Amino acid sequence: MLFEAVLRHLGFAVVLALVSAAVVRLMIAYPILDHPNARSSHLRPTPRGGGVGVVVAFVAGMMVLYAGAAFARLPPPQFVGVIGAAVAIALVSLWDDVADLRFSVKLAAQGAAALVAIGSGLVLERLALPWAGEVPLGWLGVPLTLFWIVGCTNALNFMDGLDGLVGGSVFLAAVILCLVAGEQGGWFVYAAALLLAAGLAGFLPFNLHPARIFMGDVGSQFLGFMMAVLAVAAAGFDAAQISFLIVPLLLFGLLFDAAFTLLRRAATGRRVAAAHRTHLYQMAQRSGLGVRTVAGAHWGFVLLHGALVALFLQLPVGTKPLVVLPALAVQAAWLAYVLRRMRRAGLTWAEG
Repeated sequence: MLFEAVLRHLGFAVVLALVSAAVVRLMIAYPILDHPNARSSHLRPTPRGGGVGVVVAFVAGMMVLYAGAAFARLPPPQFVGVIGAAVAIALVSLWDDVADLRFSVKLAAQGAAALVAIGSGLVLERLALPWAGEVPLGWLGVPLTLFWIVGCTNALNFMDGLDGLVGGSVFLAAVILCLVAGEQGGWFVYAAALLLAAGLAGFLPFNLHPARIFMGDVGSQFLGFMMAVLAVAAAGFDAAQISFLIVPLLLFGLLFDAAFTLLRRAATGRRVAAAHRTHLYQMAQRSGLGVRTVAGAHWGFVLLHGALVALFLQLPVGTKPLVVLPALAVQAAWLAYVLRRMRRAGLTWAEG
């Protein structure tokens, strides 16, 4: 029976992947062009907005889920709130792809969507700390949840600047999250992760280097928002032993790069929201590493962190957060490697 259910779910995922691919083809045929500039990694005008395929496939899957799979739904207010907020993020982001909105407008939309999700009941209530175990957050839960959702949404948006990097990383993270949630009985997280992976499976063949289309803000912000929300949803399945830290761990390579770059630019007085080419992945590519190599390195980070997730699930509650340390060590090694390549290539942070 379980095998038959898995086959049905995979079959449904294949259908959604085909839907996503069909929408992406339409976005290529009727393009929103991304013209290269001094801060771009591409050299010729390339369509963007391919993330619309991921959004359409995900929403279609969620409609089927809501209609026929009550066991995998959140309570109706949460379900409607989360999906409505995700669609709103996608629509504003698509508008941004067309009209290049100010960052303040995008940030306001992200904050509003996060507050809708929080208002529907998705709030962090506790965190696991080393040796201390689970610590109730109380009133801090709301601002921490808001910070996490908006931060993750922007992190993936900032990191989407190289063919296949974010799309491939989130695809692998969604597949791993789907497997973990299914094993632990977190059925909404399982279903949502499966739908995200299906949508990305339809998009990725068009985004691998050399990309025929970029996902655009409509894809990167939507993925960042949904992965952030799934992290909070996963934290609510205490009986299933799924922790909030699983999603941040899977996305650790992307989050580390985004956080390091933001903090470095803030410390040197640069505008953190301004376009630039000084992310670690960009410096790695500018130092001579191939686009496929840099994207592949980030895919490798996700797979490594997936192994750490397996370890994470076996650890006592008080020591679970310590699993972040080897992930941090890997990113420190990546940072040192990129810095060495920068010195050899004569690159400095000031050039971006």
